[in-house]
Amino acid sequence: MEPRKAPERIPEKPRRGLVLVITGDGKGKTTSCLGMAVRAVGYGMKVLMVQFIKGSLHYGELDGAKRLAPEFELLPMGKGFVGIRGDSLPREEHVAAAHEALSLARERMLSGRYDVIILDEVNVAIHLGLLDVKEVLALIGEKPPNVHLILSGRNAHEEVIRVAHLVSEVRSIKHPYDQGIEAEKGIDF
Repeated sequence: MEPRKAPERIPEKPRRGLVLVITGDGKGKTTSCLGMAVRAVGYGMKVLMVQFIKGSLHYGELDGAKRLAPEFELLPMGKGFVGIRGDSLPREEHVAAAHEALSLARERMLSGRYDVIILDEVNVAIHLGLLDVKEVLALIGEKPPNVHLILSGRNAHEEVIRVAHLVSEVRSIKHPYDQGIEAEKGIDF
């Protein structure tokens, strides 16, 4: 048997930072973003994920992010699901948290320290009126040319879709919830 040859390396080229949108009513939007984060970390890139809705509960990605640190940083900045699942917070707190998350994301994006910025569930924050789409479009317009910016969450605004380089829709065909099966650790959270 001949020894295996190492795969050929693809020559480095200047990176063109893309705007990607992961939307739809199916499960897997955040999971897709986490997969891209792992892939980017594999190439030595620095990744920041800012979560706009999650923040009040414990999710597996929080512990996974610690294992990928310092290349991957995850900041849950939301106050939890807005208006559902026992949400007792005033709407103003959700709005303030979303604006704080957007401000921090902008600051970090412009810092030059990150290659990939993920705005997890930002589309939901826009849809719920926690953020104005114009604020998010302004952030997209400020994106440095070599930074990849990923926006996730259902109900992506048509203006966000219009300015994106890539839009993927995750569609629900069948879900365990429909069969009365509760969320599973490691799969759903």
